[in-house]
Formats: sequence, C-alpha cells, structure tokens
Amino acid sequence: MWFKKLYAAVFFGGRFYMALGAVILLFIVAFFVPVLFVVALIGFWGLMVALVIDLLLLFGSRQPISAEREVADRLSNGDDNRLTLRVTSKYRFPAMITLIDELPFQFQRRDFELTAKLSPSQPGKAVEYKLRPVERGVYEFGAINAYVTSFIGLAKRHMIFNQQQTVKVYPSFLQMRHYELFSFDSKLQEYGLHNRRVVGHSMEFDHIKEYAQGDDVRSINWKATARRGNLMVNNFMEERAQQIYCLIDKGRSMKMPFDGLTLLDYAINSSLIFSKVALNKGDKAGLVTFAEQKVDVLPADSKKCSSIKFWKCCTHSKPSGRKATTSAWRLR
Repeated sequence: MWFKKLYAAVFFGGRFYMALGAVILLFIVAFFVPVLFVVALIGFWGLMVALVIDLLLLFGSRQPISAEREVADRLSNGDDNRLTLRVTSKYRFPAMITLIDELPFQFQRRDFELTAKLSPSQPGKAVEYKLRPVERGVYEFGAINAYVTSFIGLAKRHMIFNQQQTVKVYPSFLQMRHYELFSFDSKLQEYGLHNRRVVGHSMEFDHIKEYAQGDDVRSINWKATARRGNLMVNNFMEERAQQIYCLIDKGRSMKMPFDGLTLLDYAINSSLIFSKVALNKGDKAGLVTFAEQKVDVLPADSKKCSSIKFWKCCTHSKPSGRKATTSAWRLR
C-alpha cells in the first residue's frame, strides 16, 4: 500500500531527464570509445545516488507542506478579484513549490499554475493571484495540488489538499464601492472640488438674492424688487427624493458578449452603480426590466431595504428566450 502511495506521489523533473539523457548518450559514445564506458557508468550510479538522496529529502516527513485557500464569500462579476494561497513549509532546506488550484469550470483554464520559493521552516507563505469571473452564479473550487522540489531538483513530490469551496459571484460590487466614494463631498475635495449649492430651475425654492449679471431674468421676484428698490431674483436648488428608474432589456440581443462579459451584465453593473449613488444622494431608485411583452417593475424607494431588493433583482436577472412567458425574477 505504501509503495502505491509513493509511486503516485513521485514525479521526475526536467533536470532528471536531461541528466539521464546525457548518461545514455555517454553509453552510446562508449560503444565506439571504450574508455568512456567507465565515465558513463560512474555518471549513471551518481545519478541514482542523487535521486535517492532527493527522494529521502522530499519524503523524510509525512506532512511537510500545508496549503489553504483564502477567498471572500462572494466575488465581483467583471472585476479582478484577489485570492491567496497560503503555504506553510516544515522542510529544513529551501524548496520550490508549484501550486495548481482547481478553478471552477466557468473559467475554462487548464494551464493555471503558480510557483514560489519556500524558505526553511517558513510559516504562511502567501501566493496571490487574481480571477475575473464573467458570469453570475455559483462557483465551486476544488483541491489544491502542490508539487515540491528540493535544491537537487531531480524529483517532485505531489501532495493534494482538500479545499473544496463554494463561492457566489454577484454583480460588480467592487465598482459600486469605487464610484460610491465619489458621491461624498469629502472624496471629491481631493480632486479640487469643493462644497457648493447646486442651483437649478426646479420647484425647490432656496432663497432670494440681488440680481447679478448672468442670472436668469425669468426668475426675477417683482414683489421683492418693489420692496427693496433693486432687482431681486429667486434661487432654486436641486430637487431631492426624485424617482430614478433604470431600464434593462432582457432580450436575446443582451446575450451578446463583449470582453467576456454579456451586455446584460454590463447593464446590471451600470444600473447597480448608478442606483447606489442616487440612493446616497437622497433620491429614490427603482428598476424596470422588460423582454418583449413581459415587464417587471421594482418600485422606486429610498429605504435601505430597497437597495437590497435592487441587488437581488440584479443578481437573478437572466436574458429571456424567444418567448418571455415567465419572469426571470419575482418581487417579494
């Protein structure tokens, strides 16, 4: 039993095959030049001794390497998400490790591997990489495969770490957080923008001031002008609590991909960002999705629960087929 486990865990590196090829070439040349036969024989046995020493170094400990995956509970669709493989080495010599993480099938990557150098008895070596999902849903990670090589480099030890993990991919919340910062004046001040009153022509009255060149003459307050003897104008400020709706087409044309991401996902990410900023500004955000004759409406609201409903609706929205007979999501 132990022999089968050893046989399954041993892999030979490129350095071993190069050395073995050189020894075989020496034996071939020694057929014509008998003097080189002794050199070829010494080289062969030297290679075997080095291989045995290499195997003893690699398999001297029962569990010299431990590896685990650090990933968030959810990933952001269309963005680069950072993942970390944390490796701990108990070897008393420097070693090279090749990590192959079993990624979810949605990524379709068959050549993914990471290499790192492990110092003697190094705890918690962090190996980082990024993943960019382009489809919402559930992603399942598999095991972590590790191939360890000593400083001799003739053999590799294969170890498997059971790290099955399920992660959900949501609409782009990373972009939402990024653009959300720009809705606060404190962030805008870093770019040279300062607090100011936003003047508009809505029905939200602000104050009365003296007329200055450039003011709209249609806003002149004639009663105040008659009392003061100078031209006075009404100032209006930007309206709050406006109802803002995002319209998303769930038709077949929205299945078209661009840079790996469908047009529907681009629309969902943009709507999520725009609505989040609108909610932070005090407006009411709503959502309307349509596909042919089927229309679903999420009423505009400024409460916190409305943003959660908006998130759920964006998460479960799918492109409709030729006939939109059922809704892609239901309001609760």
